[in-house]
Amino acid sequence: MAEKKKSGFETLARASLAPQEKLMAVKKGKHSFFLGLPREISLQENRITLTPDAVALLVNNGHEIWVETKAGVGSKFTDQQYSEAGAKIVYSPQELYKADVILKIEPPTVEEIEYMRPGQTLISALQLGHLPVESIQAMLKKKITALAYEFIEDKVGGMPIIRAMSEIAGSSVMLIAAEYLSTANNGKGVILGGITGVPPTKVVIIGAGTVAEYSARAAIGMGAEVQIFDNHLYKLRRIKHLLGQQVYTSTIDTLTLSESLKTTDVVIGALRAEKGRARIVITEEMVSKMRPDSLIIDLSIDQGGCIETSEITSLKKPVFRKYDVIHYCVPNVASRVAHTATTALSNIFTPTILRAAEEGGVEAMIYSHAWFMKGVYTIKGSLTNEAVARKFGLKFKNIELLLAARL
Repeated sequence: MAEKKKSGFETLARASLAPQEKLMAVKKGKHSFFLGLPREISLQENRITLTPDAVALLVNNGHEIWVETKAGVGSKFTDQQYSEAGAKIVYSPQELYKADVILKIEPPTVEEIEYMRPGQTLISALQLGHLPVESIQAMLKKKITALAYEFIEDKVGGMPIIRAMSEIAGSSVMLIAAEYLSTANNGKGVILGGITGVPPTKVVIIGAGTVAEYSARAAIGMGAEVQIFDNHLYKLRRIKHLLGQQVYTSTIDTLTLSESLKTTDVVIGALRAEKGRARIVITEEMVSKMRPDSLIIDLSIDQGGCIETSEITSLKKPVFRKYDVIHYCVPNVASRVAHTATTALSNIFTPTILRAAEEGGVEAMIYSHAWFMKGVYTIKGSLTNEAVARKFGLKFKNIELLLAARL
């Protein structure tokens, strides 16, 4: 008797619908990352790079994530939340730094680099204005591939992490100004902005980028008189357009700026670094002529500052006085609102990690995308960032030439 012909559905069921062991495996991309999120130890840093929700998404995509105990506490995320998201909680930096890729906020200290293995990948801030040469030398010796997240661009040439942190800093800076203008903090005892019958406070902003935009928006909303100085006319035109107001703008003319500073209540240094360091535009002499108890907030301090009298401070001791002018020079202002900042960072890092996994790993991502490549400053024992090389008098190699040699 001829064998009974199988129906199409039966064939499909046997081929595709029957349970198979491989269908039960965790989904994996072309590359699976082993990520380590350390607890920050420097500069009262409260942020962490990924939220528990982001960790859950990455774990579900086949990546292994270790989190050092209490790393998320400053951002109000607990070890239990990370554990429930699928991360492994480790209890020492020595153990944490066994991960293949270290994803952190602050630049690594020499002590942290000691924990790292040769050939590891590091993604963190660089903060060139306060970078010790010993850190660079230690990373080169261990042939670590290091990327500075503030240099990583997106496909349209923007810098997403800088943009996000700048929005937070700009939105926060007027709250800081209000604190230190108040009598409670031995300030001038004036309200930030203005009320009926009382002249408004005056705010001078140095720079016309994202920080300046958000600072000006907050100051104008509170009723302050705002003046913006920058040497790029296109930036001044753009910020006026974005603000939708006819605010006072000027190029950085020494005489004009000096005269303006004599009557201002708040100065915000928000000048973008060029060639690795912010340019000094407010001299010590200018500061000496400012009114007593006026306030300087130098948000460019992480790149060396744009005000000559600025000195780096911390969240625990954020201010000092010079010429009876209050100086606030904390480099990680976004850490004041760590939960919001961590969420913003996580929203940028998560899709980047997923994309890098699809590409085949960090190295493949570097060589495939120029916008990602711009974040690299050391790779396999070679220094590739010209600004870092110039700062310390070190030799560097053009990463594009390294790419050409690889091809």
